[in-house]
Amino acid sequence: MMNNATERPGTPGAPAVRAEGLRVVRGNRQVLHGLDFTVPPGQITGLLGPSGCGKTTLMRAIVGTQARITGTLEVLGRPAGEASLRSRIGYVTQDPSVYDDLTVRQNLHYFAAVLDPGRAAAERRRRNVSRAIADVDLVSHADALAGNLSGGQRSRVSLAVALLGTPELLILDEPTVGLDPVLRRDLWNLFHRIADERGATLLVSSHVMDEAERCHRLLLMREGEILADDSPDALRTRTRSATVEAAFLHLVDQAAAAGARKETVR
Repeated sequence: MMNNATERPGTPGAPAVRAEGLRVVRGNRQVLHGLDFTVPPGQITGLLGPSGCGKTTLMRAIVGTQARITGTLEVLGRPAGEASLRSRIGYVTQDPSVYDDLTVRQNLHYFAAVLDPGRAAAERRRRNVSRAIADVDLVSHADALAGNLSGGQRSRVSLAVALLGTPELLILDEPTVGLDPVLRRDLWNLFHRIADERGATLLVSSHVMDEAERCHRLLLMREGEILADDSPDALRTRTRSATVEAAFLHLVDQAAAAGARKETVR
């Protein structure tokens, strides 16, 4: 069972996410192995590691949709998955979650009505939809069917949906995968605006190491474990590496060597 949070929402200086001994079991396999980490508020934290290392499972745990969790996991000062967090978290999955037979604007109005129902909220929903479309630079495609958009544009529609409620915590699961360099750059510029101008916290997963340089802080994962929780500069300094990718490889080799020594002792 998850334990109760000890800090109240909005506590100054409190981490946006805090995990201690976090474990996830799927079937007979342990996917996350006792993770300890924090995600600082108001910054972009990159969750980096190869495909299959547990990034999506960890994000689902934070959002509250992952089963079979043990340990401590607090999100915005509350236990992960608590109902009060639903309106405070935006989540963008790897697969765009939009309706192909609706336009961009219609998709957003639909999700806005789910988030903020009632006739009295109609004007607020209209403003939120217009803002979200502008945020992801889809004004010129607002009345295009989602099914006729490119993959990158569909991904931006999903991001716009997540931005409708002005979330305090935005969880983005590999949002730039398959995008060309210009779109990747534009999305990262948007992520920084969201953090800098709105004070939101972003957790962005990726298996592309050069994206690590765009983050304030990094969680480097491999095989369900956190290899490092630090800033890009600190990681490079600590491992005496020129790039974050080189630092990651150094830490992988270090972990492998430590594992080999344990096997030898046995």
